[in-house]
Amino acid sequence: MKTDSVWLDQVREEALEPARAIIDPHHHLWDYPGSRYLLDELLADLGSGHNIVATVFVECSAMYRAGGAPTMRPVGETEFVNGIGAMSASGGYGDTRIAAGIISHADLLLGADVGPVLDAHIAAAPARFRGIRHAAGWDASDKVRNSHSNPPRGILLDPAFQDGVRQLAQRDLVFEAWLYHPQVTELTALARAVPDVTIVLDHFGGPLGIGPYAGQRDEIFGQWKLDVADLAACPNVVAKLGGLVMKLNGYGWHRGEEPPSSQELAAANRDWYRHLIDCFGPHRCMYESNFPVDKVSVGYGVLWNAFKRISDEDSEADKSALFHDTAERIYRLG
Repeated sequence: MKTDSVWLDQVREEALEPARAIIDPHHHLWDYPGSRYLLDELLADLGSGHNIVATVFVECSAMYRAGGAPTMRPVGETEFVNGIGAMSASGGYGDTRIAAGIISHADLLLGADVGPVLDAHIAAAPARFRGIRHAAGWDASDKVRNSHSNPPRGILLDPAFQDGVRQLAQRDLVFEAWLYHPQVTELTALARAVPDVTIVLDHFGGPLGIGPYAGQRDEIFGQWKLDVADLAACPNVVAKLGGLVMKLNGYGWHRGEEPPSSQELAAANRDWYRHLIDCFGPHRCMYESNFPVDKVSVGYGVLWNAFKRISDEDSEADKSALFHDTAERIYRLG
């Protein structure tokens, strides 16, 4: 995934509330052909003026082991990111604790047999490993790319998958849920089936605005509001607020002559954010960058300014929850 730094640099903003402590609970690290986002690139974005005190890495199929049992190969990602976390913890790269929490991948369709894989992740990063994301994004349209984990249809309802999720509860690990908006009701069914597992809803539940969903934002928003309100009734679910400027959401920010400002982002997306905050409450919500995926559309500093504008009327306690405290609690970063 390439980003255009010259294009992004057209819009730069001073950080609003620069002293506010922030945990960024969702970013990636990778080194793919033609796309590199490692510690140096992340630190450059973190230098945008906001007070990012810690981050949480979320899996992206990076640095899997080259050999060994296929089910164990994702442990290589945890080993890789734990090394970057250790580099950051040395203090030689600034005060931010990079990858203080790590969310990796395991094939939860293994059911109860996924246990040894989870234990290997824990052994690889005992101070940082916090959970599993088995991406579930699936759609019948060939205009929508399914998740990188190649999930089958209805994966969240699969009994074996649900047994795999139950293994997380036994180890105090979270399940990170990445899906598309037509699947939110399936996630609600999963949440009710595994009430002892903390589930983190990524990226608003993936509202699609491409392919057959293009031009239907109002209709999708109306149904999405009902579906996520039902999901929020499950006390074991918390929500990440971010990821709405990806290409798949259909806003087309990446095609503009210049990137959006924080005012433009806040105005376009406020209703989505405020609805999730209203449904879940600030203490079950956390702002996220989803970098570098969202970097295709907006700079890091501008994005966090947009979040601060969306929360401009929230109380100090609510802001602390949204920007820091929820992430600290859910990922046990204290």
